[in-house]
Amino acid sequence: MPTPTTLTQSTLRVPGPAAGGRLQRLLAGLAHKHGVPAAQLVVTDGGRTDSVTAGAVTAEAKFPVGSITKAFTAALAMLLVADGDLDPDDPLGEHLDGLGPQVGRPAVGQVLSHTGGLPAALGAAADGGSARRYLRACRDAGLVQPPGVGFSYSNVGYVLTGYVVEAITGMSWWEAVETLLLDELGIDAAFVVEPGARRRAGAHVSGHAVHAATGRARPVAQTLTAAEAAAGALALSAEDLAAFGGMFGGGDGPLPADLAELMRRPVPGAEPFGLADSWGLGLAGYRGADADWTGHDGTADGTSCHLRVDAAHGRVVALTTNGNTGAALWTDLVAALRAEGLPVGDYELPRDLDRAARPAADLTGHYTNGDLEYQVDVRADGDAVLVVDGEVYPELALLRDGSFSVREPGTGRRIIGGRFLTDPATGTVSAMQAGGRVARRRRRAS
Repeated sequence: MPTPTTLTQSTLRVPGPAAGGRLQRLLAGLAHKHGVPAAQLVVTDGGRTDSVTAGAVTAEAKFPVGSITKAFTAALAMLLVADGDLDPDDPLGEHLDGLGPQVGRPAVGQVLSHTGGLPAALGAAADGGSARRYLRACRDAGLVQPPGVGFSYSNVGYVLTGYVVEAITGMSWWEAVETLLLDELGIDAAFVVEPGARRRAGAHVSGHAVHAATGRARPVAQTLTAAEAAAGALALSAEDLAAFGGMFGGGDGPLPADLAELMRRPVPGAEPFGLADSWGLGLAGYRGADADWTGHDGTADGTSCHLRVDAAHGRVVALTTNGNTGAALWTDLVAALRAEGLPVGDYELPRDLDRAARPAADLTGHYTNGDLEYQVDVRADGDAVLVVDGEVYPELALLRDGSFSVREPGTGRRIIGGRFLTDPATGTVSAMQAGGRVARRRRRAS
């Protein structure tokens, strides 16, 4: 398999088509290496913007961007703040009836920073599509931890934010995000799921599952439900992502500069272990060599998309891919861009993952967050596995500060699986944080 072309030191800053051509060869090489059928890349640096593609795809093609949708929903909420119709300190229950006193407690700002204590997802109990059914399922599920205690990534919070937008504007989330935000940014709307008559076939490219051994890519369908739209329904091009990102780097856009800065500003106590270095009101924070970057990553069915913005220097990097191996492509791309003078901010995990200790047997147990379940099984011979909704991650090993690594089933790579959290009152492990989600340890039956 050919080695991807690397950029020369002057590539990103020379005038004319040379930079774009070399950037395209880099992207094409990385897409080939990782078996990604198609990708788009936009890089803005030093006042110059290059937009390139790999595979049989145009620059205008729309890719399901998954959770990057959350940043758009957060920006939509901030537009309502700008109009005086919403305050980040407003409790959810002030705008949504039927949540009950517990789930109605988190403030909108806490929800946007994933510190509201809401569960990650609700599963089949909320798939009926009606707001009433979803709110009832939220009430019944309760909170995974008190609001403001710490970070726990939540799709549910953003679904509820979408309902807040609907309650205030009188529009559906789809209508509001298109009319109030996308149109203002010059972005043509496309969604992976839409209600009723709004469905438009062929509005986005297909995601693909890439076989680790053969590199063959198999198309997969999008499974997001209409109930979850505000948390993941957008389909966008890399140029669309860059237009949105430019709004946070001093560019034109509908969001006032002070609220754009508020979205970027790290929230104290929000520790998104495994995802980012910090989190604001809708945007993640990433450390760079010479500046802090903000942005968001998104994974849909068979896609992986990434956005980074350096607001201080007006730099933007946006990548869309339609393969589940796109995250590995992104890692290689970041390294290549850094080597050539563009210090893209990205989350850095511990590197010495093989230097780890076997876990103690008392970590065995079930850990739950909403409908997500994690099981740790430490066996008599000392070997341990992590089971996530039935998928087995072998060779669980402890690292520093309670974090742990596992083997990724498909590739065999050793990766960070999460970290164990200790109850300060008892000194015992009471939860784990995996993929940014806090899962409480289930008490053993007496």
